[in-house]
Amino acid sequence: MLITFRSKAASDVMMFGEHAKRILTLLHKDTQRGVITAEQAPQALAILEKEVAESRAHPVSDEVQHDIDAHHHGADDDAEHEGAQSVSFATRVFPLMEMLRAAQAKGHDVVWGV
Repeated sequence: MLITFRSKAASDVMMFGEHAKRILTLLHKDTQRGVITAEQAPQALAILEKEVAESRAHPVSDEVQHDIDAHHHGADDDAEHEGAQSVSFATRVFPLMEMLRAAQAKGHDVVWGV
């Protein structure tokens, strides 16, 4: 499922539902449909910036990397695989944060699911 964030202040931002869910849960918003008003944008940005800092302080654990390696480099694995790549929370949330900044500056809301 894709979620499309829209605002008159910026281009649409599309995100997979599972990634948007983490962001919207942090903001105490419904994943199906909702709004972040221009007045709520500063608080939303503060929450997201705090989470970005937290995620940078705790990179992917060795356990997760071990699990990835176990599935892609087994002794009977005869297929060529590209190395596993992870996309950080900071990278995923950046376009939405830029939209929130523009919405705040121009006095527009951010909506999704409508």
